[in-house]
Amino acid sequence: MSILTFSIIAVFLFLALAYTNQAIKVWAVAAAGLLLLKQLTSGDFTLLSWLILAAVVIPFAHTGLRRQLFGNRIYKWYRSVLPAMSETEKTAIDAGTVWWEKDLFSGRPDWNKMLAYPAATLSPEEQAFLDGPVEELCSMLNDWEISQANDLPADVWAFIKEQGFLGMIIPKEYGGLEFSARAQTEIVMKISTRCGPAAVTVMVPNSLGPGELLLHYGTKEQQNHYLPRLAKGQEIPAFGLTGPHAGSDAGGIPDTGVVCEGEYNGQKVLGFRCNWKKRYITLGPVCTVLGLAFKAEDPDGLLGGDEDLGITCALIPTNTAGVTIGDRHKVGVAFQNGPNTGEDVFVPMAWVIGGEERIGDGWLMLTDCLSVGRAISLPALGTAAGKATARLTGAYARIRRQFKLPIGKFEGVEEALARIGGITYRMDASRIFTAVALDLGEKPSVLSAILKYHNTEGMRQVINDAMDIHGGKGICMGPSNYLGSVYRAVPVGITVEGANILTRTMIIFGQGAIRCHPYILDEMRAVADEDLHRGLINFDKAFFGHVGFTVSNAVRAFVMGITGSLFVRTPKAGITSHYYRQLSRMSSAYAFVADVTMLILGGKMKRKEKLSGRLGDVLSHLYMASAVLKKFDEDGRPSADMPLVNWAMRDSLYHMQDALEGVLHNFPIPIVGKILRRLVLPLGRTYRRPSDGIGHRVSKILLSPSATRDRLTAGMYLNQDVNDPQGLLEVALTKVIAAEPIERKIYGAIHQRVRPYNFDEVLKIALAEGVITELEEQSVREAHELINATINVDQFPQDGIASHRQEETMAQTG
Repeated sequence: MSILTFSIIAVFLFLALAYTNQAIKVWAVAAAGLLLLKQLTSGDFTLLSWLILAAVVIPFAHTGLRRQLFGNRIYKWYRSVLPAMSETEKTAIDAGTVWWEKDLFSGRPDWNKMLAYPAATLSPEEQAFLDGPVEELCSMLNDWEISQANDLPADVWAFIKEQGFLGMIIPKEYGGLEFSARAQTEIVMKISTRCGPAAVTVMVPNSLGPGELLLHYGTKEQQNHYLPRLAKGQEIPAFGLTGPHAGSDAGGIPDTGVVCEGEYNGQKVLGFRCNWKKRYITLGPVCTVLGLAFKAEDPDGLLGGDEDLGITCALIPTNTAGVTIGDRHKVGVAFQNGPNTGEDVFVPMAWVIGGEERIGDGWLMLTDCLSVGRAISLPALGTAAGKATARLTGAYARIRRQFKLPIGKFEGVEEALARIGGITYRMDASRIFTAVALDLGEKPSVLSAILKYHNTEGMRQVINDAMDIHGGKGICMGPSNYLGSVYRAVPVGITVEGANILTRTMIIFGQGAIRCHPYILDEMRAVADEDLHRGLINFDKAFFGHVGFTVSNAVRAFVMGITGSLFVRTPKAGITSHYYRQLSRMSSAYAFVADVTMLILGGKMKRKEKLSGRLGDVLSHLYMASAVLKKFDEDGRPSADMPLVNWAMRDSLYHMQDALEGVLHNFPIPIVGKILRRLVLPLGRTYRRPSDGIGHRVSKILLSPSATRDRLTAGMYLNQDVNDPQGLLEVALTKVIAAEPIERKIYGAIHQRVRPYNFDEVLKIALAEGVITELEEQSVREAHELINATINVDQFPQDGIASHRQEETMAQTG
């Protein structure tokens, strides 16, 4: 056997073993077989070759020897350099659970496993609630009137309470609805397509707040007292976490509670003397019970333990002495939001959520419960914005004409419409897929961060595009404007429940890398183990598994990059098989680059927020793209939906590629970045943005009624009331499309003879000459009346303007 032939066999064997991540013992057998083959074909049998092979293989293949020679030294080094984690960081990392995102971090996602997850469906009771009370609530809402009154009407508040909207998460035994995550997200989404403030009012008590905390951590007495009252709206809850000096750094709250004696129910009891200043508290101005997070301290040792007891959560009736509910913040939208303070408020131990034994568990409670609520509320709002803008902007772009053409047929507008359609499909897919995890009992902290960030950023993009398309129609506020209030609400969604900059650059990858990685958390726990012998055993197993994992993903990423992933196994997915292969490639590339980045940067990684943000982008788009394929499969793979799938998938692949290149181009050690780029992007930038052709096909979906358009906007509130701006668009679109062939017939026969164009005169001539019938004339007139009503903008008296000008004049002359 020639050296070249032997080398080729050896390389292919190495690639095959690494690609499939075989155990070290398999490598040893393969190496021995390769050496034997070489000696048999060459006739050169030498003992020295076998001794060298044994000297290399045995120290790694024999667990005890490997641990003594290598594992022990690496273990000691790790213990010396690994930075200590704060209790806050440990709690955040341990909070919640991991789900499909862990597969994506493995470099070899099991697509059949993903497709086998059961669909999140609605029960008959939940569907009836959507078709009944939710539909009725939406019909009661007038977004403009609510914005002018800066609050929901009294009858709306009463309806929300009576129908149990505030108790969707509360079990039926306490008088709640006990709805699934899928039902909650559908309810919040539908209301959001009608009125954002109403949706926020409904979603907050069912998200992070007293109800959720009581369910998981409250004492039986607390649950029996509060849950029935919360379910029926007899208590309005709010939760106070954010303060002037503690926003994103919630663990740094300065609010305190000092253990002391006080009077409660006529008896002297132990409790906390609390002082706090909170702001940005949703439902704060109207709440009757305030959930409070504070730092508990016991300087006098009344509890017989440490002085610093940790963050603690309590429920405080707002009529308690010392509690001050402040005025409202003006946030641009009408939901209730404002500050509150407490001065020397006595909080008995009975008010501590979970009782005295739960003192110090507040941060655990918050991080654990946040993962569920955050995965439902804001993602539903973002998706609602996408569905509403897709349907309403598509209709407007078909109705509104310039240069005798619907503006939706201009390529510049097409580009914006395509973004609206594609992003909406992806947001909706991610929302629904995550509901599956929640209904399976998961508390996906990483996924909730992904959805919070990308669905609110998606909301920002689709609203901006919709505003661009509407032009002045979107700017002029009034009853006819169905975009303005949503546009003003965008910054709220971007900011709350973890500001988006923080979520992207510190949470998604910072938390995801440790929780989702198959070995890192085990390594960290082994290093922190006080039993050094046990720690070494666990570390050795995790570390060398990690080495094989990294090498395997390096080879997989390179091989798939060179071959275009042609040989990757995929589910029987037909026209989407290509996308499964490409996601497998990106999964391996991501896992490898993330591993090397963390290896080189170590503890410095937490300060490399730009790199962390880009790595988080890859994980996010891997997840969202998976959700797109899952949704397409669950919908029955309708070919008519492929433009939306193609746009969403190609956009995600492009962003993954762009983020990886951003990491490698800015790698702290440039030469390593260049080597990594050759491995994971061996053929350069092979993914492109969605083509103009795909964008054209997506925009066509938004411009005309169809089953695909209905699937894209499913779940939003619809009506046919021409006195309602949304209903007007629904009716106008149908009438305008019906009149278009009649108008084409008229223009072809008449319009050259009438200059300048006069609508009434053209219709009169067309009818007189028999070009159209009376019914057709009526159809065209009705369509044009609806066009005029649709493009109409509101106007108001000048009284306020004139008064303002008069004041300016008086100031200048005075």
